[in-house]
Amino acid sequence: MWGVIYVLPWLVGFILFFFIPLLASLRYSMSTIQANAEGIAIQFTGVANYIQALTVNTSFNRALIESITDVLVNVPLIVIFSLFLAVILNQKFRGRAVARSIFFLPVILASGVIMSLESTSLIDAVNQNSTGGSALGTFELENLMLDAGVSEWIVTYLSSAVDRIYQIVSQSGVQILIFLAGIQTISPQLYEASKMEGATGYEAFWKITFPMVSPLIFVNAIYTIIDSFANNAMTELIRDTGFVKFDFGLSSAMAWVYFLAIAIILVIVSIIFSKRVFYQD
Repeated sequence: MWGVIYVLPWLVGFILFFFIPLLASLRYSMSTIQANAEGIAIQFTGVANYIQALTVNTSFNRALIESITDVLVNVPLIVIFSLFLAVILNQKFRGRAVARSIFFLPVILASGVIMSLESTSLIDAVNQNSTGGSALGTFELENLMLDAGVSEWIVTYLSSAVDRIYQIVSQSGVQILIFLAGIQTISPQLYEASKMEGATGYEAFWKITFPMVSPLIFVNAIYTIIDSFANNAMTELIRDTGFVKFDFGLSSAMAWVYFLAIAIILVIVSIIFSKRVFYQD
């Protein structure tokens, strides 16, 4: 009973502000919507909007593929980077609190005026300048790894990570905080026992830290996927179709296809991670 009372405010808000609009958007996706003197006229058309989105609209499939590709590339990089930074920030050193604040600042700044500045010419110029300046270094790094016998697709993936460093850092604040909180809950006796047994720091990470934070890797992977899908070219296309071209039926159909694609990816990731996550009894 107390559990129901606890979630009741959220449940009421979900039904009123999310579930009802969700059903309305499903209805709109199967209809044509026209505004006239009497109000809004809704005419059922079946799956015509879905067919138009997938076969007629020239931008939808491209934006959908680009969004999914970006997620497949960015999510592993963000999760690995967040775990690496969390392990470092958990160490005892001077200025640790300042360092933690610096890496969490993008989360605070990624809204409002600061977020809008990212699309201005000044920020674009800075990004292009930094990309151009590091192009030669990235090229040399690629050649060095290829000469060392590293697989070509791994080299390409790592070099793309260098080009995406701004995006990776700006989207890692919450994940770093979650990993840091999880690492601090690990019993120090485990590390003391491993040290007495002669384990190195590398072995302690893979045998203690990594298994103990594996549930948080699962959580951060799901969070990062949803966060990456929340604001990209696909959402811009859906928004422009609905509120610039005023084609709410097509916009709703695009949103539902996008929603189903996200749901499928989340189910696949959940199945993969659930078999490898370690839960301490």
